[in-house]
Amino acid sequence: MDAEQLKTLKVAVLAGGWSDERDISMQSGTQCRQALLDAGFVQVDLYDIAEKDFPQKLVAGGYDVAFPALHGRYGEDGCIQGFLEILHIPYAFSGVLASAVGTEKEFAKAVYRSAGIRAPRGFDMKPGTVLTEEQVDAVIQNLGLPLFVKPCGNGSSFGISRVNSREELAGAIELAGSAGQRVLVEECIEGTEITVPVIGNDEPEALSVVEIAYDAEFYDLKVKYEPSALHHIIPARLSPEVYALAQDMACRAHKALGCRGCSRSDFIVTAAGEPVILETNTIPGMTASSLLPDSARHAGIEFPQLCTRFVELALEA
Repeated sequence: MDAEQLKTLKVAVLAGGWSDERDISMQSGTQCRQALLDAGFVQVDLYDIAEKDFPQKLVAGGYDVAFPALHGRYGEDGCIQGFLEILHIPYAFSGVLASAVGTEKEFAKAVYRSAGIRAPRGFDMKPGTVLTEEQVDAVIQNLGLPLFVKPCGNGSSFGISRVNSREELAGAIELAGSAGQRVLVEECIEGTEITVPVIGNDEPEALSVVEIAYDAEFYDLKVKYEPSALHHIIPARLSPEVYALAQDMACRAHKALGCRGCSRSDFIVTAAGEPVILETNTIPGMTASSLLPDSARHAGIEFPQLCTRFVELALEA
């Protein structure tokens, strides 16, 4: 299919939903729709998947491809992907299995280990779990302080706490489990935070590594949605060997999880120069100033061109 034929396709951009990241998703969806229109697509419609009549409208629309600009539960965890599979509508980004495993951080860590990629030590637990004093002692003895507590399946730093003392642990576990998700407790890896965007299906390629600079205790919600120029350093200030290793590990994570279209893996690079993977985002932030689009722009790929490429990869898959 040539470029002109591609742009005659009817595209449904899916956003919103019910997760903590609903507002961010609507921003992503609105900007992706505009980028596709700017690229020359003739019909691009934006849907909030939380609207009651969304399924009927999607089915009746006769769409050639769907473009999920969704984050968090129901949108990035395999749910919407399964729905689109049932409707036989091709869609951008990863499929059901890769989306589900990539979202569940503790399952993803098992996949990383199988691919030879180090992840932080930790464990998960049911929401509502209350640790005894003896269990708290064991956690601190095993993982040390500080440590991180986070929902297993959330993104955008919702529900994440950095725990600096034993007294903070119970409240952090309660916060992380407040949405009914399993809770992940893991060691704190100190070092330089980077993220590595990857584009492609079976033969993915890494874009420029982005270093994330900030003064907060961690890359929290406030920092994430400040202007990107304040925090994104492209290319990351790493030695050539570590830079190439991070790109290789991101591609390995993408392939091991079975991602397609794109992914963005976050790492901490230790003082010894070892990248330690934190998570892989199967639908990264998709505003024009988000990390992946920012890295793509550094490579000369403007946002409309990037969104067009995602449509092409959806059809290729």
